[in-house]
Amino acid sequence: MSPNSMEGSERRQIYRFTNEGRIRDFDFIASERSLKISINDHNKITHNLGITMRTIGDDKELVTGFLYGEGIIHDLRDIEDIDVGEEEVLVSLSNTATFDPSIHIRTNTVTSACGICGRMTTEGFMEMEYPQVSEELKIPIDIIHNCINTMEDYQGLFSKTGGSHACASFDINGVMMNIFEDIGRHNAMDKLVGSHIFHGKMPIAHAFVIVSGRASYELVQKSIRAGFSAIIAIGAPSTLAVDLAKEYGLTLGCFARIDSLNIYSGARRIEL
Repeated sequence: MSPNSMEGSERRQIYRFTNEGRIRDFDFIASERSLKISINDHNKITHNLGITMRTIGDDKELVTGFLYGEGIIHDLRDIEDIDVGEEEVLVSLSNTATFDPSIHIRTNTVTSACGICGRMTTEGFMEMEYPQVSEELKIPIDIIHNCINTMEDYQGLFSKTGGSHACASFDINGVMMNIFEDIGRHNAMDKLVGSHIFHGKMPIAHAFVIVSGRASYELVQKSIRAGFSAIIAIGAPSTLAVDLAKEYGLTLGCFARIDSLNIYSGARRIEL
């Protein structure tokens, strides 16, 4: 690795302006690079799903989680091969995968701020199969507060750059299962889901996920698709996120702090 970079970041020269004047310095900046996602369907026809902007690293998990969230794959049996390059990932699908070009192909670049942008229709989101959200999970509020602290301790990229989002999964005892960071919040979620798929832990019924940013529609959709019983966000929710969480019975908590939490859906799972 270059001395001017750490994983997921690059070292750049800057000028700091303070009360003492102008100082030439260096800073680490979260990397943002394009990744082309292509698939070979079971007829060996290649399709370009689109280009996403992401932080370099864990591309295999990112693409696998993305395909799962889109409803194209259901488990690893739907994938014959994954060829990971520096700027492109080519996934060869088996004949068990579910792929419809009219639904799944993006019409433009997916930026690091948007996970649903570029889809020609949202029809696929509503028609794909979702696992039943577990009613057995009960989460004590103090465990959630402890998990927030744990996630912050493992946000190395954010600590270095201040420019990344994190998604972390926790079991019912508050033990962190995995965590991923990326400049895009939906990318961090896809990497997390992809890692669980590779470990054969799907759906993730007896677990919950914490996200470092706001709770958007696509993050709630990806959480439901993955089987999480609850999603906890440090930031605010959107109206569509709240509506979707209520429709599928997902617990949605936002404005999470070490001493408070707002519940917008599924308060029955949170225990004092």
